[in-house]
Amino acid sequence: MVGKEACRRSVVAEPLADQGLVLITGASGGFGIEFARQLEALGYSLILHGRDEPRLLLTLNTLRHPARHRLILADLNAKKGVATLLAGIGSVPLAGLINNAGFGIWGSFEQTGIVPQIDVIKTDLKAPIELTHALLPGLLKNKGFIINVSSLAGVTPLPYMSTYAAAKAGLTYWSEAIRTELAGRVRVVTLAPGPSPTGFREISGMPSGPGSFFRSPVPGIIQAALLTLARGGGYCVPGRRHRLLYLLQKITPTKWALRLMASHLRP
Repeated sequence: MVGKEACRRSVVAEPLADQGLVLITGASGGFGIEFARQLEALGYSLILHGRDEPRLLLTLNTLRHPARHRLILADLNAKKGVATLLAGIGSVPLAGLINNAGFGIWGSFEQTGIVPQIDVIKTDLKAPIELTHALLPGLLKNKGFIINVSSLAGVTPLPYMSTYAAAKAGLTYWSEAIRTELAGRVRVVTLAPGPSPTGFREISGMPSGPGSFFRSPVPGIIQAALLTLARGGGYCVPGRRHRLLYLLQKITPTKWALRLMASHLRP
């Protein structure tokens, strides 16, 4: 666990009354930073997770009240990564859990090493399930919430990003199932965004292309997730462009969609 010294920095204004403690995985970039900003504005204290300390500190420094938050370093792909994160959290019951950490890799399945393929499954699917199971007793005690950051990539098969799509499809199905099981006790949001400027394309190696038309601003995506949460939870496709993409995915025959995406994503 890190960040104690960083968290002692001066605060420029009095924070809102504490609404409870929320864990955000993958808080060092993309959606994680915006979740941190918007949740802090609502009065939550945050545990910011990542595996890159300098980037986590950058996230912390964007917040108005850094002294009320803390950082935990853990690699969710490592053998003891989830255990390290849970140990850093300790026994304090959480008010919320945001399973945001995730990544994808672009390229032919047969020509991509198996280690990064399995790492996608570990980070995007295994870690959220393991963390949620471990932290659920405290979330139930606090009548808290869970936001699982999935993707429209999990709606239909995705050639040349096959493992990522499979992981997100699994995350969506699991998230929607537990949302039903926990109804009335823990609010669950399944967030399924489309293309957005988070740096995902650069990290995955995915080329830019026609899909850029559907890109939506990150703040609006997070606002939509929190609005869905305020309404009691649900499946959230944020913004008009992402909802249009979702509709196109649902009405396009799978064999056509596979051909279209293969031509767009083929290396």
